[in-house]
Amino acid sequence: MPLWHRLIVVGVVLLATVVAARLIDRRIARKELSREAMTRYRVLRRSVTTTILFVGLLSALLVIPAVRAVAGGLLASSAVLGIVVGFASQRTLGNFVAGLLIAFTQPVRLGDEVTIEDTEGVVEEIGLIYTFVRMENGDRLVIPNEKLASDTIRNATIRSREKVAEITVQVPLSSDLDAVVDRLRTATEGEVFVNDLAENASIVVRKQAASEDEAERVERDLRLRAHQALRAEGVFA
Repeated sequence: MPLWHRLIVVGVVLLATVVAARLIDRRIARKELSREAMTRYRVLRRSVTTTILFVGLLSALLVIPAVRAVAGGLLASSAVLGIVVGFASQRTLGNFVAGLLIAFTQPVRLGDEVTIEDTEGVVEEIGLIYTFVRMENGDRLVIPNEKLASDTIRNATIRSREKVAEITVQVPLSSDLDAVVDRLRTATEGEVFVNDLAENASIVVRKQAASEDEAERVERDLRLRAHQALRAEGVFA
């Protein structure tokens, strides 16, 4: 195959890769994807695109006789070259692998509110080598992926789906608080305790819920049960 034919084939492959990546990006942007899916897609897409571009560029260079001759000479000393490249790219490869680990294990995701070394911000982009966190003042904190994967991170977005339904009722200090607490505990089947003794006694009632929506429903139910229990106890005449 003539040289210019090979160059055309390589160029078409590279162009098709870039165009496909752009089209997929536009198609994905129209869909409401979860943070987990979007994070994985961004990192994987960059990894695949970078690999194809690298292989395509290398193939394009190797079809040139002069470059192929130089490459042969380099391969003859591959042991020395491998050691040099290994030391030079150790940190870069570590950041690349760490980026893939972050994409799949997802200690952080796009849009998550995180705290890293007392610095708060929102994860804006997870690249192949670096992760970008947007701070409150608009500055960007650029963190190597290897550091992000090995350091302790506080993620305020990833929380347990389990929520706590909680209400507070005010009871006169003249009431028998032990009896009131027992009555509320029996009526609500939740955790009941006295939280404050100011002008009135503040009694907190807590109960576990499966989700945030469920917690709101449980709180409405707790208010009704608490009111009935306090009326039965004679607190509300």
